[in-house]
Amino acid sequence: MIDSRPSDDGASIRRRRECLECGARFTTYERQNESPLVVVKNDKSSEHFDRNKLLRGLMNATVKRDVPIAKLEALIDDVESEIRNTLKNEVRSKVLGEMVLARLKDIDDVAYIRFASVYKDFKDIAEFRQALKGMH
Repeated sequence: MIDSRPSDDGASIRRRRECLECGARFTTYERQNESPLVVVKNDKSSEHFDRNKLLRGLMNATVKRDVPIAKLEALIDDVESEIRNTLKNEVRSKVLGEMVLARLKDIDDVAYIRFASVYKDFKDIAEFRQALKGMH
């Protein structure tokens, strides 16, 4: 090992290693084990919180919008941190969706409506209009 120090974000340890045979260098980041977060769906089934699944949903909502992926990743980091700060290892999908929508509203109005239209599963145009009114 060549070097070991806290990473820039302070949430992990950055270690630099060098292969003794070929001299190639590698960087690894080590994090403390965290208990997995579980999302409890409306039908009472559950699944592990999947950052990539949430990111895919946000990327679909921001297609052809000027929203950097780093901003979406920061949104997910913020949501995950808020959930972990409750010291609970599960969250209802409804609560998770509301947390995402609250943050997405400040990032992009169109992406907010796109995400809400899938998440809230509007039954008719009246529900869609109500969501639009709630934006202002």
